[in-house]
Amino acid sequence: MDSEQIERIKEISKPIVEQEDLYLVDVAEEHSGEPVLWIYVDSEEGDVSVDACTRISRELGFVLDAHENIRSRYRLNVSSPGLSRPLSDIRQYRKNRGRVARIKYRDSDGYHKLEGVLKQVDPDRLEVETESGERHSVTFESIAETKIIPTLSGRK
Repeated sequence: MDSEQIERIKEISKPIVEQEDLYLVDVAEEHSGEPVLWIYVDSEEGDVSVDACTRISRELGFVLDAHENIRSRYRLNVSSPGLSRPLSDIRQYRKNRGRVARIKYRDSDGYHKLEGVLKQVDPDRLEVETESGERHSVTFESIAETKIIPTLSGRK
């Protein structure tokens, strides 16, 4: 699928996902044998249920099959992004306040890495507290990648 088809799938998916009180995070295509179309969804509060993913998959599959301009064979998977996928929506940052994140960002000196607890999420920046207690402010436009790091320390 080309980028135009992926954008069209996002447009089609968004209202179907929102019916479940979820939001669309991303649409991705994977090629390892049979093409797989991944629809990543999340919730502003709480978890994404398997039942919600199943309902989205059924309805979306039906709608996509009916669209003439989406003519590829693929397997459709609807899922929450999970910890292996980088954060891509500000709502994901808000939902993960209090959790440890690894952030790769760029400033005038080049790329940097930062690991710490997401303390505050504002519309244009986030604040991270490192293990040593230092606080860093990073703008969203400078972020190249953010991943949540699983911890067993009892922190959220």
